[in-house]
Amino acid sequence: MPPAQRDLLKSPVKRVEGRSVLEIRAVIESFLANCRQPALLEPGEDLFPLEAGNFTLEFRGSRLTIEAWDRMRNLSRRVMAIKQESVARLELVVERFGRREGQLFLLDLTRRAGMEASRRSARLVFRERFGMFLRRQFPQWKLVELSAEANLEFSLSPAFPRAFLRHGQHGWAAIACPPEGDAGAALSFGLIWLAYLRARERRTAVGGLAVYVPGGSEQTVALRLLCLNPAAAQFELFCYSPEDYVGRVDPRDHGNLDTRLEPCRPQSLESAPAAHWQRILSLPGVDLVSGHNGRTSLRVRGLEFAELAGSHLLFGLSERRPADEQRVSEVETVVAHLDHARSPEAADREHPLYRRNPEAWLESQVRRELAVVDPTLLPDSVYGQVPAFAGGERGILDLLAVDRSGRLTILELKATADLHLPLQALDYWIRVKWHLDRGEFSAHGYFPGIALRPEPPRLLLVSPSLEFHPTTEAILGFYAPAIEVERVGLGVEWRRGLQVMFRLAGAARPR
Repeated sequence: MPPAQRDLLKSPVKRVEGRSVLEIRAVIESFLANCRQPALLEPGEDLFPLEAGNFTLEFRGSRLTIEAWDRMRNLSRRVMAIKQESVARLELVVERFGRREGQLFLLDLTRRAGMEASRRSARLVFRERFGMFLRRQFPQWKLVELSAEANLEFSLSPAFPRAFLRHGQHGWAAIACPPEGDAGAALSFGLIWLAYLRARERRTAVGGLAVYVPGGSEQTVALRLLCLNPAAAQFELFCYSPEDYVGRVDPRDHGNLDTRLEPCRPQSLESAPAAHWQRILSLPGVDLVSGHNGRTSLRVRGLEFAELAGSHLLFGLSERRPADEQRVSEVETVVAHLDHARSPEAADREHPLYRRNPEAWLESQVRRELAVVDPTLLPDSVYGQVPAFAGGERGILDLLAVDRSGRLTILELKATADLHLPLQALDYWIRVKWHLDRGEFSAHGYFPGIALRPEPPRLLLVSPSLEFHPTTEAILGFYAPAIEVERVGLGVEWRRGLQVMFRLAGAARPR
């Protein structure tokens, strides 16, 4: 037995909140012994992963002390009590310097509660770092509010710390993207925060928004800022480095797009000679969507089950196999199953195939009833995902069409509420305008026989009327006037057929 513990046993045993220091030590040791990935967390500080050799729990005189260290820092606290305990987290009351009481947490990072506490700690650490940035960039301004807490009522995320600065009767909103965050998403929340502050701070003129992003991730934000209305608000973009150097970014220096338009190579179905193919193509419920990339997609209410590329017809929902003559009956079974599961009249609306990829189902309805969405659009001149985005699924389906006057129209389809829809749609609008300005659509074989007008494309946001996110109007209110945007709200039973419930220009609100 260590001498300090022997001395403690000889003296009257101290008890804190019903437990002696020996009992507190036993609880801590038991918790750590059962942890698969232990860590120590003091609110507002970086997490300490605990490993053999980088922490101690010992008596110093009559005091139980926990200490942890790494190459850069050292933490030593006197343990006073255990406030709460669970298998994932142990909350300790500790004495900090100056005899101030504080909190300390022992966590098991393999458990959900432990991981949540770790994430919240990281947010608090970055919040303080963000505050330091603001004090440097706005030295004459008062930092009135700095928060990394969720505000569900106004759709403000805890993942992006936000701030409010004031100087006399003038104010600024600010938001930051953490190193591992999505810089584009930070701008969406920043615009919501700006609109919220303007509504809340009636006596302060909140003139603009400062956005802080990690160095190297500023491209998307810069391009979006160029499309916002400078008369609606001022915008400042800053980049920070791992060493906390912060520099102002001029969005005009980021005008080059990482985008490419592939030549249009539509496939003719006349090149599919096999008789059994024609049998598959004519199955009830099958839609054929000819792509610009030389392949034809076979779908049932938007869900692709086969593809025709050159002289090959492949089928299967997960693994594709050649659809030779011996497998026609298998293909028919797949189509019948899809047609039943994805029927608008399906009894089981929780079936995985019914719920799978609702945007694709919405796309199939829009293609079939394009005149309902916009009667000026030409139904035979609609392309999907042109130009395509690199880097995976966006969660939004893009259609590019042209109206009878030759003006391009972008349709952004979203079947469920998405706060980021307005700015993600703006990304696509930027790319389409880029290629249009350079005459690349006609040069690459798109919209043959149609003289495209040079005006910027129109933008239609198409969604079930109840699925437009409540923040949509606030974000659209910052769009530049040159971007002609319209929201098309569909009836709730859009799977049975499209019915337009409202058409709203720009940031207009439903009456």
